[in-house]
Amino acid sequence: MMAAALPWSTTAVTVFLILWLVTLVPTIDPPSFLRTLRRPAALLPVIFVTLTVIGMLWAEGSWSAAFHGLAPAAKLLILPLLLYQYQYSARSYQVFIAFLVSCTLLLFYSWLIVIVPEWRLTMAHGFDTTGVPVRNTIDQNQEFALCAFALASLAVSTFRRRQQVAAVVIALLAATFLCNIIFVALARTSLVYIVPLTIIFVFWHFDRRMALVTMAGLTAGIVMMWISSPYLRGRVENIAVEYREYRETNRPTSTGQRLTYWKESVGWISEAPVIGHGTGSAKQLFEAAAIGKEGAWADRISNPHNQTLYVAIQWGLLGCILLYAIWYFHCRLFLAPGLVAWIGFTVVAQNILSSLLNSHLFDFSEGWMYVLGVGASGGFMFRSENESDHRAA
Repeated sequence: MMAAALPWSTTAVTVFLILWLVTLVPTIDPPSFLRTLRRPAALLPVIFVTLTVIGMLWAEGSWSAAFHGLAPAAKLLILPLLLYQYQYSARSYQVFIAFLVSCTLLLFYSWLIVIVPEWRLTMAHGFDTTGVPVRNTIDQNQEFALCAFALASLAVSTFRRRQQVAAVVIALLAATFLCNIIFVALARTSLVYIVPLTIIFVFWHFDRRMALVTMAGLTAGIVMMWISSPYLRGRVENIAVEYREYRETNRPTSTGQRLTYWKESVGWISEAPVIGHGTGSAKQLFEAAAIGKEGAWADRISNPHNQTLYVAIQWGLLGCILLYAIWYFHCRLFLAPGLVAWIGFTVVAQNILSSLLNSHLFDFSEGWMYVLGVGASGGFMFRSENESDHRAA
């Protein structure tokens, strides 16, 4: 239910999280849970959250600001519980199916309000909300792209089982998700992970010869999309326009703001490079920097729109080492054949790449996509390893 609610509601996710914890915790077998916790994929998120708690001790400012900085990282504590549950449960696929069905409903609603705008019942957040029924374009793209890559993998495996009709239907649904991203509501952040993940997908699923042929076909398709979509061209070309306006007039464009946030972040990191300024300090530093400024430059933000910089400001090099260790061991967990391994790898890789331009591990939607995706997929991989070890014994 958390996975089903995630594309639509933050409140519902929180409610289902509480209900799940109340149900799960009494059933935990301590020795089995400790065995799960000894694995790096489960232990490192706990160590990271521990660092954020300790980081409250040297943070400047109020305790409320420190707790505000702790909250985004706290969701990582759920990962060991999910890994434990799905190590002993065969219901990982139910999480994936719930998320896919929910996103598919959102997909059809998105297309519907593009065709019939007056049927829109809600108002999304952001600058361009055409075709975005809830949340914002970045969140919707993240969800739709994950579904598209998972469905593409399923289509390939279904085709190889000689179920051609089913494979075509699945591939068409995957294409519908991607078309919505490219032609209806495109967050430019999405291109940062869609292009690399497409290349990885091809070489993950095909041998070298077939991969080269597929890449040639995809390149031709990308050229056709670029030619046929003024919307796509405009979104991409506007990056250069925004940068030029920022340099020449100091207008707070999206591109210009990110560059400024990153520059300020590097200066703060240099002041406390090893352990950072403490938990919650990023929000305080950005708010202090906005004092006396006008327009969008005076907006009070809490993060620099880059996960590494966000972590480095608050917990320095130590925090960055833990962050990259989490990503490394989670990626390593999914370097295996099979649909579940591909889904898990896609979740991690998408989060790493999108976090170049956002703080997606700490954001609500993308962060919970990561926790639920890695938890359900990783538990499945643990379960498969245990079964293999049992058969070998």
